[in-house]
Amino acid sequence: MTALGGASRLDTLQRLLAGLYDSPVTVARVERLEPWAVARVWLDATPALPPSVVVKWVPDGERDARTAAWRLRTECAALRFLAEDVGVRLAPRVIAEHAGDRFVVLEDLAPRVALDRLLRRDGAAAHRERLAAFAEARGALSAATAGQAAGYHARRELAGLDAAADRAARLAALRGSAVEQASALDVALDGRSLAELDRALGLLADPGPFLALSNGDAEANNVLLHATGPARARLIDFEFAGYTHALTDAVCLYVPGPAWLTVGDPAATGLADAYRRALARGIPAAEDDRRYGEGLAAACAAWALRRLQRFAALDARAPGDHSRLQLVATLDATARTAGTHQALPHLTGWFGRATELLRRRWPDADRDLADPAAFPPYAVRR
Repeated sequence: MTALGGASRLDTLQRLLAGLYDSPVTVARVERLEPWAVARVWLDATPALPPSVVVKWVPDGERDARTAAWRLRTECAALRFLAEDVGVRLAPRVIAEHAGDRFVVLEDLAPRVALDRLLRRDGAAAHRERLAAFAEARGALSAATAGQAAGYHARRELAGLDAAADRAARLAALRGSAVEQASALDVALDGRSLAELDRALGLLADPGPFLALSNGDAEANNVLLHATGPARARLIDFEFAGYTHALTDAVCLYVPGPAWLTVGDPAATGLADAYRRALARGIPAAEDDRRYGEGLAAACAAWALRRLQRFAALDARAPGDHSRLQLVATLDATARTAGTHQALPHLTGWFGRATELLRRRWPDADRDLADPAAFPPYAVRR
């Protein structure tokens, strides 16, 4: 039972649930979900209790314990906001939280499993319906929460969190970092591309009607679905939740995240339409091609620039390292997405030049990423 980080936490959990359900509670077994401070807790079956719950806690004695406590409060605020204020079933419910022992109890969404696990096991072609459900859920989250930032920030303040830090913290110092990385690559951002970068960051800082809640990590590992049957998606991991430009949650459909070398063409697979339709139900401005395309290009550019901050570390690695190829793929996909939507043309050109420079600098990463035989959608980064 030490999988919960100690017997005292287990005892506290049993008492907490007993009071909540007005029923005796006995933990049958605990399954630690490594490597995170998360466990599935199976309860002795009674009519009053769910068969299992998920417990997340702050690791004892670790350097990031203070940060982890802040993240758990953020998650609780976001999940309570969705369930109690917005009234949507896109994420697990908070069953209970215990400030003293620094843990939260969440609804167990099993037997759903993480989408990235299915993609790694079977490939993307086998899970087109689940990928579409993922895209739709991301759009639906933004649609449901647009225009309700005040309610969420009130929840954050009740949880002792800084309500004003959300968006600013996500964009802080990105412009300066971009200029620095461009210099390191010897492909400087000129006046026109720099002006478009400023416009892109301005759009993200002031989203207008596109301001919506994100869980802060819109990747395939943070969506749970049934491996067979209807593909009803639930989003998890709201520890970095906050209000931001809705289209930041669409980036994962166009540009590879940390786990992947490629994600494929979302227009060809229908993921782009599934996402946009769901988004437009709550944000009609998503039907405006110009605004949508420029916002998407800006969001992809910001993501790519964050990933480009790894350049020096990757440059020092041995040839053949998959992370080098992934960075090339990231810049390439960003330029392609912006070009398709005819947005930010000078910044798009800069991303294209940076991509070609990296291909020359790293011959091992000069690969044909459009070759579906070598790089099918959701090819895994080793």
